[in-house]
Amino acid sequence: MSAPRVLYHHRIRADDGQAVHVREMIAALRASGCAVDECALVRKGRGDADASAAGAGGGFWHKLSLPRTAVEALEILYNRRGRVMLRAAAAQQRPDFVYERHALHCRAGLDAARALGVPLLLEVNSPMTVEMAKLGKLRFPARARATERLVLAGADAVLAVTQTLADMLVELGARRERVRVIGNGADPARYGGDAVAAAASARARWGLPADAFALGFVGYMRDWHRLDLVLDAMAKPELATLALVLMGEGPALAPLLASASARGLAERVRALGVVPPELLPMHVLACDGALIPAINAYASPLKLFDSLAAGVPTVAPDQPNLRETLVHGDTGLLFRPGDADDLARQLARLVGDRAGARALGARGRAALHAQQWTWQGNAGRVLEVFAGLRRGGLA
Repeated sequence: MSAPRVLYHHRIRADDGQAVHVREMIAALRASGCAVDECALVRKGRGDADASAAGAGGGFWHKLSLPRTAVEALEILYNRRGRVMLRAAAAQQRPDFVYERHALHCRAGLDAARALGVPLLLEVNSPMTVEMAKLGKLRFPARARATERLVLAGADAVLAVTQTLADMLVELGARRERVRVIGNGADPARYGGDAVAAAASARARWGLPADAFALGFVGYMRDWHRLDLVLDAMAKPELATLALVLMGEGPALAPLLASASARGLAERVRALGVVPPELLPMHVLACDGALIPAINAYASPLKLFDSLAAGVPTVAPDQPNLRETLVHGDTGLLFRPGDADDLARQLARLVGDRAGARALGARGRAALHAQQWTWQGNAGRVLEVFAGLRRGGLA
């Protein structure tokens, strides 16, 4: 059986974690032998020579900034453009299935799949209507919820990134028998060879004391990330050697640095700014631990899989979606969400036992390989789902 032809549709403008997921999945599907045609306003995949011409360019869409109501109206209107793009792409090379990243108000993939008579595999990373309503950004709620219910119910397979999210999607309209869980992943090759060799020089540039335990945070920093919990923990005498290394930017960064200075902790905090993707592995490898101070209830954090791939022990909130990946005391450490004292206790376990911390990281890396929590593993799971559909039911 030849590898299937995939029409990959998304509506992402930003070059953030969403774009990483798109790029990695397209690359992994292509590495599995699939012909992948990326159809989007702004293309994110690597090796885009065969991507839809309708999605070329994207400078205008990258720069577009409008009031929220106008943005949401454009998201609704996008469906017409999306259907045209998908039809044009399908005319060049008829796909075996449409793979779409779920987006607010988006039904173009469902419409195109039905018109083509092929399955729709819908990747869902968040409950969009719930998330946008919680943020106060949902301007056309009735229409958004109706479209989401239609798409979730109509997709031939709904691929949720966590079981927690899968259960939410069933409540929002997905058919449970069509829902499968495929989490995020990592590329372990990025954390070997040259990155390992460069980690020591990266660490040296941070200018930390030789005995410092470097705790790394990667990502866009907002208040809800609760990085203030780390400052509370750093004030504990048993964590006097703990240093916080921040990789990223965001509105919470400046207040955090000001608070660190006010508490006399400034010398133990390093803000590296946005680290280019090609340099990030060596900086992650240079850390002694990785931190997820807070995360929403349904996410599958990219940074978690990257720290596992790097063999860096991760400390994260004790909540169901993270327990799907981490086993407390075996492949990571979990603390009560929002509890600075419990966070400090877990961090003290790492700081007080450096050899044990390294062993914890090694077990996390071994789990990632054993469970194939990699992009290539995820591509294989997607193809298994499609094979099940072709046989007349899900795998």
